[in-house]
Amino acid sequence: MQFTRLVLTNWRNFPSADIELGPRTYVIGPNASGKSNLLGVFRFLRTIAQPDGGGLQQAVKQWGGMKGIRSLHARRNSQVRIEVQVRDGRGDDQTTWRYALALESEGKEQRVRVAEEVVERNGERVIEPRPSREDLNDRERLTQTHLEQISANQEFRELANFLAGTTYLHLVPQLLKHADEISGNVLEQDPFGQGLMQRIAATSKKIRDARLRRIERTLKPAIPQFSRLEFNQDKVTGKWHLEANFSHWRPQGAWQREDQLSDGTLRLIGLLWALQDGHDLLLLEEPELSLNDAIVERIPLLIDRIMRNQKKDRQIIISTHSEALLHRISDATLLIIEPGKDGSAIRPPTEDEIDQMEGGLTPAEVLLPKIRPGNVDQLGLFQ
Repeated sequence: MQFTRLVLTNWRNFPSADIELGPRTYVIGPNASGKSNLLGVFRFLRTIAQPDGGGLQQAVKQWGGMKGIRSLHARRNSQVRIEVQVRDGRGDDQTTWRYALALESEGKEQRVRVAEEVVERNGERVIEPRPSREDLNDRERLTQTHLEQISANQEFRELANFLAGTTYLHLVPQLLKHADEISGNVLEQDPFGQGLMQRIAATSKKIRDARLRRIERTLKPAIPQFSRLEFNQDKVTGKWHLEANFSHWRPQGAWQREDQLSDGTLRLIGLLWALQDGHDLLLLEEPELSLNDAIVERIPLLIDRIMRNQKKDRQIIISTHSEALLHRISDATLLIIEPGKDGSAIRPPTEDEIDQMEGGLTPAEVLLPKIRPGNVDQLGLFQ
Protein backbone atom coordinates (compact mmCIF):
# COMPACT_ATOMS: atom_id res chain seq x y z
CA MET A 1 0.00 0.00 0.00
CA GLN A 2 1.08 3.58 -0.66
CA PHE A 3 -0.34 7.03 0.00
CA THR A 4 -1.08 8.84 -3.25
CA ARG A 5 -2.80 12.02 -2.06
CA LEU A 6 -3.10 14.11 1.09
CA VAL A 7 -5.67 16.87 1.64
CA LEU A 8 -5.52 19.03 4.76
CA THR A 9 -7.66 21.75 6.30
CA ASN A 10 -6.47 23.70 9.35
CA TRP A 11 -3.70 21.24 10.26
CA ARG A 12 -0.90 22.98 12.20
CA ASN A 13 1.00 25.29 9.78
CA PHE A 14 -1.32 24.50 6.89
CA PRO A 15 -4.69 26.27 6.55
CA SER A 16 -5.14 24.12 3.44
CA ALA A 17 -3.11 21.69 1.36
CA ASP A 18 -3.78 19.26 -1.46
CA ILE A 19 -0.74 17.29 -2.59
CA GLU A 20 0.15 14.14 -4.48
CA LEU A 21 2.65 11.70 -3.01
CA GLY A 22 4.97 9.25 -4.73
CA PRO A 23 6.99 6.19 -3.70
CA ARG A 24 9.86 8.58 -2.89
CA THR A 25 8.76 12.03 -1.76
CA TYR A 26 11.14 14.79 -0.66
CA VAL A 27 9.61 17.60 1.40
CA ILE A 28 11.74 20.75 1.16
CA GLY A 29 11.31 23.82 3.30
CA PRO A 30 13.07 26.31 5.59
CA ASN A 31 13.21 25.99 9.36
CA ALA A 32 9.83 26.27 11.13
CA SER A 33 7.92 26.09 7.85
CA GLY A 34 6.04 22.89 8.67
CA LYS A 35 8.12 19.95 7.42
CA SER A 36 7.78 18.10 10.74
CA ASN A 37 4.10 18.98 10.98
CA LEU A 38 3.44 17.56 7.53
CA LEU A 39 5.05 14.26 8.52
CA GLY A 40 3.06 14.53 11.75
CA VAL A 41 -0.20 13.94 9.87
CA PHE A 42 0.83 10.33 9.22
CA ARG A 43 1.98 9.88 12.82
CA PHE A 44 -1.36 11.24 14.01
CA LEU A 45 -3.30 8.74 11.89
CA ARG A 46 -0.98 5.98 13.04
CA THR A 47 -1.75 6.66 16.70
CA ILE A 48 -5.48 6.66 16.03
CA ALA A 49 -5.28 3.33 14.21
CA GLN A 50 -3.05 1.58 16.75
CA PRO A 51 -5.00 -1.21 18.48
CA ASP A 52 -2.77 -1.07 21.56
CA GLY A 53 -2.55 2.26 23.40
CA GLY A 54 -3.86 4.35 20.52
CA GLY A 55 -7.16 5.94 19.55
CA LEU A 56 -8.39 9.42 18.72
CA GLN A 57 -8.24 10.88 22.22
CA GLN A 58 -4.69 9.59 22.73
CA ALA A 59 -3.56 11.00 19.38
CA VAL A 60 -5.02 14.43 20.18
CA LYS A 61 -3.47 14.36 23.65
CA GLN A 62 -0.02 13.64 22.23
CA TRP A 63 -0.28 16.76 20.09
CA GLY A 64 -1.39 19.01 22.94
CA GLY A 65 -5.15 18.92 22.43
CA MET A 66 -7.19 20.59 19.74
CA LYS A 67 -5.20 23.79 20.21
CA GLY A 68 -2.07 21.84 19.33
CA ILE A 69 -3.33 20.53 16.00
CA ARG A 70 -5.62 23.30 14.77
CA SER A 71 -3.97 25.91 12.57
CA LEU A 72 -3.54 29.33 14.15
CA HIS A 73 -4.84 30.73 10.87
CA ALA A 74 -8.19 28.93 11.12
CA ARG A 75 -10.86 31.60 11.09
CA ARG A 76 -14.30 30.88 9.66
CA ASN A 77 -13.93 27.10 9.76
CA SER A 78 -12.60 25.73 13.04
CA GLN A 79 -12.66 22.07 12.05
CA VAL A 80 -9.44 20.14 11.43
CA ARG A 81 -9.78 17.81 8.46
CA ILE A 82 -7.46 15.13 7.09
CA GLU A 83 -8.10 13.15 3.93
CA VAL A 84 -5.81 10.50 2.47
CA GLN A 85 -5.97 8.35 -0.63
CA VAL A 86 -4.16 5.03 -0.62
CA ARG A 87 -3.37 2.69 -3.49
CA ASP A 88 -3.01 -1.05 -2.96
CA GLY A 89 -1.60 -3.18 -5.78
CA ARG A 90 -1.16 -2.35 -9.44
CA GLY A 91 -2.96 -2.81 -12.73
CA ASP A 92 -6.22 -4.74 -12.73
CA ASP A 93 -5.69 -5.84 -9.11
CA GLN A 94 -5.37 -2.28 -7.84
CA THR A 95 -7.59 -1.07 -5.00
CA THR A 96 -7.99 2.61 -4.16
CA TRP A 97 -8.97 3.67 -0.65
CA ARG A 98 -10.13 7.08 0.56
CA TYR A 99 -10.27 7.92 4.25
CA ALA A 100 -11.44 11.32 5.52
CA LEU A 101 -11.62 12.49 9.12
CA ALA A 102 -12.78 15.89 10.39
CA LEU A 103 -12.53 16.90 14.05
CA GLU A 104 -14.10 19.60 16.17
CA SER A 105 -14.09 20.50 19.85
CA GLU A 106 -17.31 20.62 21.81
CA GLY A 107 -18.49 21.83 25.19
CA LYS A 108 -16.70 23.67 27.99
CA GLU A 109 -14.11 20.92 28.22
CA GLN A 110 -13.37 21.32 24.51
CA ARG A 111 -13.43 17.55 24.09
CA VAL A 112 -12.58 16.46 20.57
CA ARG A 113 -15.32 14.77 18.58
CA VAL A 114 -15.66 13.34 15.10
CA ALA A 115 -17.34 15.84 12.76
CA GLU A 116 -16.91 13.61 9.70
CA GLU A 117 -15.56 10.15 8.96
CA VAL A 118 -15.69 8.59 5.51
CA VAL A 119 -14.23 5.34 4.18
CA GLU A 120 -14.44 4.43 0.50
CA ARG A 121 -13.05 1.55 -1.52
CA ASN A 122 -12.81 2.13 -5.29
CA GLY A 123 -15.25 5.01 -4.94
CA GLU A 124 -17.88 3.00 -3.08
CA ARG A 125 -18.89 3.63 0.50
CA VAL A 126 -17.59 1.07 3.02
CA ILE A 127 -19.23 2.48 6.14
CA GLU A 128 -22.13 4.85 6.69
CA PRO A 129 -20.68 8.36 6.77
CA ARG A 130 -20.48 9.88 10.22
CA PRO A 131 -22.09 11.38 12.18
CA SER A 132 -24.66 8.65 11.72
CA ARG A 133 -28.12 8.49 13.26
CA GLU A 134 -26.71 6.37 16.09
CA ASP A 135 -23.99 8.97 16.67
CA LEU A 136 -26.53 11.78 16.97
CA ASN A 137 -28.56 9.76 19.46
CA ASP A 138 -25.45 9.06 21.55
CA ARG A 139 -22.82 11.75 21.03
CA GLU A 140 -20.29 9.90 23.17
CA ARG A 141 -19.81 7.63 20.16
CA LEU A 142 -18.24 10.61 18.40
CA THR A 143 -15.27 10.60 20.80
CA GLN A 144 -13.96 7.56 18.91
CA THR A 145 -13.31 6.90 15.24
CA HIS A 146 -14.38 3.74 13.47
CA LEU A 147 -10.75 3.48 12.40
CA GLU A 148 -9.67 2.56 15.94
CA GLN A 149 -12.53 0.17 16.71
CA ILE A 150 -11.98 -3.48 15.82
CA SER A 151 -15.73 -4.07 15.79
CA ALA A 152 -16.24 -1.20 13.34
CA ASN A 153 -13.25 -1.45 10.98
CA GLN A 154 -13.72 -5.04 9.88
CA GLU A 155 -14.54 -4.03 6.30
CA PHE A 156 -11.43 -1.85 6.03
CA ARG A 157 -9.08 -3.57 8.49
CA GLU A 158 -6.29 -3.72 5.92
CA LEU A 159 -6.37 0.07 5.61
CA ALA A 160 -6.38 0.48 9.39
CA ASN A 161 -3.39 -1.86 9.71
CA PHE A 162 -1.55 0.07 7.01
CA LEU A 163 -2.09 3.39 8.78
CA ALA A 164 -0.99 1.84 12.09
CA GLY A 165 2.21 0.48 10.50
CA THR A 166 3.84 3.83 9.71
CA THR A 167 7.41 4.20 11.01
CA TYR A 168 8.92 7.57 11.91
CA LEU A 169 12.66 7.99 12.41
CA HIS A 170 14.48 11.05 13.72
CA LEU A 171 17.18 9.34 15.73
CA VAL A 172 18.69 11.44 18.52
CA PRO A 173 22.07 9.82 19.29
CA GLN A 174 22.28 11.13 22.86
CA LEU A 175 19.06 9.34 23.82
CA LEU A 176 20.52 6.09 22.53
CA LYS A 177 23.91 6.61 24.14
CA HIS A 178 22.45 7.44 27.54
CA ALA A 179 19.34 5.23 27.45
CA ASP A 180 20.26 3.55 30.76
CA GLU A 181 20.59 6.87 32.60
CA ILE A 182 17.48 8.38 31.03
CA SER A 183 15.27 5.27 31.21
CA GLY A 184 11.63 6.32 31.71
CA ASN A 185 8.99 6.00 29.03
CA VAL A 186 9.78 5.53 25.37
CA LEU A 187 7.59 7.99 23.49
CA GLU A 188 5.21 7.21 20.63
CA GLN A 189 6.73 3.99 19.35
CA ASP A 190 10.17 5.49 19.98
CA PRO A 191 10.49 8.11 17.23
CA PHE A 192 13.91 9.22 18.52
CA GLY A 193 15.78 5.91 18.53
CA GLN A 194 15.99 5.30 22.26
CA GLY A 195 14.57 1.80 21.84
CA LEU A 196 16.69 0.79 18.84
CA MET A 197 18.38 -1.96 20.86
CA GLN A 198 15.05 -3.46 21.87
CA ARG A 199 13.81 -3.47 18.27
CA ILE A 200 16.97 -5.18 17.04
CA ALA A 201 16.82 -7.72 19.88
CA ALA A 202 13.16 -8.50 19.09
CA THR A 203 14.10 -9.49 15.53
CA SER A 204 14.81 -13.16 14.90
CA LYS A 205 18.53 -13.99 14.95
CA LYS A 206 18.62 -15.09 11.31
CA ILE A 207 17.05 -11.88 10.01
CA ARG A 208 18.96 -9.73 12.49
CA ASP A 209 22.35 -11.16 11.49
CA ALA A 210 21.57 -10.74 7.78
CA ARG A 211 20.60 -7.10 8.29
CA LEU A 212 23.64 -6.34 10.42
CA ARG A 213 25.96 -7.86 7.81
CA ARG A 214 24.44 -5.58 5.15
CA ILE A 215 24.90 -2.59 7.46
CA GLU A 216 28.49 -3.67 8.14
CA ARG A 217 29.30 -3.81 4.43
CA THR A 218 27.78 -0.37 3.92
CA LEU A 219 29.63 1.23 6.83
CA LYS A 220 33.10 0.03 5.85
CA PRO A 221 33.71 2.54 3.03
CA ALA A 222 31.99 5.35 4.94
CA ILE A 223 33.65 5.20 8.38
CA PRO A 224 37.45 5.26 8.78
CA GLN A 225 39.01 2.12 10.31
CA PHE A 226 35.58 0.49 10.80
CA SER A 227 35.77 -3.28 10.29
CA ARG A 228 33.00 -5.21 12.08
CA LEU A 229 29.57 -4.73 13.67
CA GLU A 230 28.22 -7.07 16.34
CA PHE A 231 25.09 -7.19 18.49
CA ASN A 232 25.70 -8.89 21.81
CA GLN A 233 23.96 -9.36 25.12
CA ASP A 234 25.70 -8.41 28.35
CA LYS A 235 25.92 -11.58 30.45
CA VAL A 236 25.66 -9.62 33.71
CA THR A 237 22.89 -7.09 33.01
CA GLY A 238 21.13 -8.96 30.22
CA LYS A 239 21.02 -5.78 28.11
CA TRP A 240 21.80 -5.78 24.41
CA HIS A 241 24.48 -3.59 22.87
CA LEU A 242 25.81 -2.66 19.46
CA GLU A 243 29.56 -3.16 19.29
CA ALA A 244 31.77 -1.87 16.50
CA ASN A 245 35.35 -2.90 15.85
CA PHE A 246 37.90 -0.38 14.57
CA SER A 247 41.26 -1.47 13.17
CA HIS A 248 44.48 0.00 14.54
CA TRP A 249 47.99 -1.12 15.49
CA ARG A 250 46.71 -3.91 17.77
CA PRO A 251 45.97 -7.18 15.93
CA GLN A 252 42.41 -7.43 17.32
CA GLY A 253 41.61 -3.74 16.88
CA ALA A 254 39.39 -1.88 19.38
CA TRP A 255 35.76 -2.56 20.25
CA GLN A 256 33.37 0.28 21.07
CA ARG A 257 29.79 0.12 22.31
CA GLU A 258 27.03 2.46 21.12
CA ASP A 259 27.75 5.03 23.84
CA GLN A 260 31.27 5.46 22.40
CA LEU A 261 30.29 5.72 18.75
CA SER A 262 30.01 9.04 16.93
CA ASP A 263 26.62 10.64 16.43
CA GLY A 264 26.93 10.23 12.68
CA THR A 265 27.72 6.52 12.98
CA LEU A 266 24.69 5.91 15.19
CA ARG A 267 22.36 7.87 12.91
CA LEU A 268 23.64 5.94 9.90
CA ILE A 269 23.13 2.59 11.66
CA GLY A 270 19.62 3.64 12.68
CA LEU A 271 18.80 4.71 9.13
CA LEU A 272 20.11 1.49 7.59
CA TRP A 273 18.18 -0.60 10.10
CA ALA A 274 14.92 1.34 9.57
CA LEU A 275 15.17 0.93 5.79
CA GLN A 276 15.23 -2.85 6.23
CA ASP A 277 12.65 -3.06 9.02
CA GLY A 278 9.04 -3.09 7.81
CA HIS A 279 7.06 -2.59 4.61
CA ASP A 280 4.66 0.26 5.38
CA LEU A 281 5.30 4.00 5.13
CA LEU A 282 8.67 5.21 6.44
CA LEU A 283 9.07 8.86 7.48
CA LEU A 284 12.65 10.17 7.61
CA GLU A 285 13.15 13.50 9.35
CA GLU A 286 16.29 15.27 8.08
CA PRO A 287 18.42 12.11 7.70
CA GLU A 288 21.41 14.28 6.76
CA LEU A 289 22.07 15.43 10.35
CA SER A 290 25.51 14.57 11.78
CA LEU A 291 26.65 13.04 8.47
CA ASN A 292 29.38 14.14 6.09
CA ASP A 293 28.05 15.68 2.87
CA ALA A 294 29.76 12.98 0.81
CA ILE A 295 27.66 10.38 2.65
CA VAL A 296 24.50 12.50 2.53
CA GLU A 297 24.78 12.76 -1.27
CA ARG A 298 24.49 9.00 -1.53
CA ILE A 299 21.49 8.53 0.77
CA PRO A 300 18.95 8.61 -2.13
CA LEU A 301 20.95 5.96 -4.02
CA LEU A 302 21.30 3.93 -0.83
CA ILE A 303 17.54 4.05 -0.27
CA ASP A 304 16.79 2.93 -3.83
CA ARG A 305 19.23 0.02 -3.67
CA ILE A 306 17.95 -1.23 -0.33
CA MET A 307 14.34 -0.97 -1.47
CA ARG A 308 15.18 -2.83 -4.67
CA ASN A 309 16.17 -5.84 -2.55
CA GLN A 310 12.97 -5.78 -0.50
CA LYS A 311 9.95 -7.91 -1.41
CA LYS A 312 7.74 -4.80 -1.48
CA ASP A 313 8.57 -1.31 -2.71
CA ARG A 314 8.25 0.64 0.52
CA GLN A 315 7.05 4.23 0.37
CA ILE A 316 9.41 6.77 1.95
CA ILE A 317 8.76 10.45 2.70
CA ILE A 318 11.84 12.51 3.57
CA SER A 319 12.00 16.02 4.99
CA THR A 320 15.15 18.04 4.28
CA HIS A 321 16.75 21.34 3.40
CA SER A 322 20.12 19.76 2.63
CA GLU A 323 21.88 20.76 -0.57
CA ALA A 324 23.90 17.53 -0.53
CA LEU A 325 20.84 15.30 -0.16
CA LEU A 326 19.08 17.01 -3.07
CA HIS A 327 22.11 16.87 -5.32
CA ARG A 328 21.61 13.45 -6.89
CA ILE A 329 17.96 12.52 -6.53
CA SER A 330 16.01 11.35 -9.56
CA ASP A 331 12.56 9.91 -10.25
CA ALA A 332 11.14 11.33 -7.03
CA THR A 333 8.22 13.52 -6.01
CA LEU A 334 9.33 16.96 -4.82
CA LEU A 335 7.23 19.18 -2.56
CA ILE A 336 8.17 22.73 -1.55
CA ILE A 337 6.84 24.37 1.61
CA GLU A 338 6.61 28.15 1.48
CA PRO A 339 5.71 29.98 4.72
CA GLY A 340 3.59 33.12 4.55
CA LYS A 341 1.66 35.50 6.79
CA ASP A 342 -1.43 33.29 6.53
CA GLY A 343 0.37 30.01 7.20
CA SER A 344 2.41 27.69 5.03
CA ALA A 345 1.56 26.57 1.52
CA ILE A 346 2.93 23.41 -0.09
CA ARG A 347 3.31 22.85 -3.80
CA PRO A 348 5.08 20.72 -6.42
CA PRO A 349 7.70 22.31 -8.71
CA THR A 350 6.39 24.74 -11.31
CA GLU A 351 6.74 24.06 -15.04
CA ASP A 352 9.64 26.51 -15.17
CA GLU A 353 11.41 24.73 -12.29
CA ILE A 354 10.85 21.36 -13.96
CA ASP A 355 12.31 22.71 -17.21
CA GLN A 356 15.41 23.88 -15.34
CA MET A 357 15.92 20.49 -13.71
CA GLU A 358 15.35 18.68 -17.01
CA GLY A 359 17.92 21.06 -18.51
CA GLY A 360 20.63 19.77 -16.18
CA LEU A 361 20.31 21.72 -12.94
CA THR A 362 19.88 19.77 -9.72
CA PRO A 363 16.85 20.10 -7.42
CA ALA A 364 19.17 21.75 -4.91
CA GLU A 365 20.20 24.43 -7.41
CA VAL A 366 16.64 25.11 -8.55
CA LEU A 367 14.58 24.77 -5.38
CA LEU A 368 16.74 25.66 -2.38
CA PRO A 369 17.05 29.35 -3.37
CA LYS A 370 13.23 29.49 -3.24
CA ILE A 371 13.17 28.60 0.46
CA ARG A 372 16.08 30.82 1.51
CA PRO A 373 15.03 33.19 4.33
CA GLY A 374 14.66 36.65 2.86
CA ASN A 375 16.51 38.53 5.61
CA VAL A 376 19.10 35.90 6.51
CA ASP A 377 21.97 38.31 5.72
CA GLN A 378 20.98 40.35 8.75
CA LEU A 379 21.61 37.36 11.02
CA GLY A 380 25.26 38.40 11.28
CA LEU A 381 24.36 41.89 12.53
CA PHE A 382 23.73 40.74 16.10
CA GLN A 383 24.80 43.44 18.55
